[in-house]
Amino acid sequence: MRINRYLARAGLLSRRKAEALVREGRVRVNGQPADLTTQVREGDRVEVDGKPLEPPKERVVLALHKPRGYTTTRADPHAQKTVYDLLPEIPGLHPVGRLDRDSEGLLLLTNDGELTFRLTHPRHGVRKVYRVWTEGGTLPQALCRRLVEGVVLEDGPARALSCRPAPGGAVLVLAEGRKREVRRMLKKVGYPVRRLLRLQVGPIRLGDLPPGKWRRLSPEEVAALYNEADVYHRERTRPDSGSGD
Repeated sequence: MRINRYLARAGLLSRRKAEALVREGRVRVNGQPADLTTQVREGDRVEVDGKPLEPPKERVVLALHKPRGYTTTRADPHAQKTVYDLLPEIPGLHPVGRLDRDSEGLLLLTNDGELTFRLTHPRHGVRKVYRVWTEGGTLPQALCRRLVEGVVLEDGPARALSCRPAPGGAVLVLAEGRKREVRRMLKKVGYPVRRLLRLQVGPIRLGDLPPGKWRRLSPEEVAALYNEADVYHRERTRPDSGSGD
């Protein structure tokens, strides 16, 4: 296995961050400095900053119904409540993407950095479904069309894959996961979000999982997540796929 994938599967960092560590000379395999072509085989000793690193013996993927008021990071010293207060202690467990403190719904967590990379990198385009309620009430169809056509935010263009009005707001499907993207898009069209609930990530649905509760994904569900990311990536990179407009 190539070194960057090995580091990512250790669940401690993304593949991009792993590559940065290798380039900075902070990774050694069997005592020798690693480069991005280094292969790791069973029995090899991998060290990061002089400390041994081993991938988790078991891949874990959890689905959590994140309640409002919880942050998705361990590192925020100002957070009164974090999602880790609701979860078992699992080494390397980290959120796949994020939901901000005021948002609710489906949050995936794993100790598999490779899965995190596939689900969060824009080129894989994994779809996420959101139910929103807005201060302006039900979103008009014309504004739904505008969100699908795209709006310009401070960090660049953003668009929904689909949008339909729903009582008191709308249901949107996005393939990106920029910070507070849904909220910023709705504010841009004059309908600030009052409540946001994520219903689905790829093939995994929130379903009837109660707020604050979690469940472990089955091997079949994990395989479905990997498959969706790969299929969408292949569709995007086909020679005849065009720009997607």
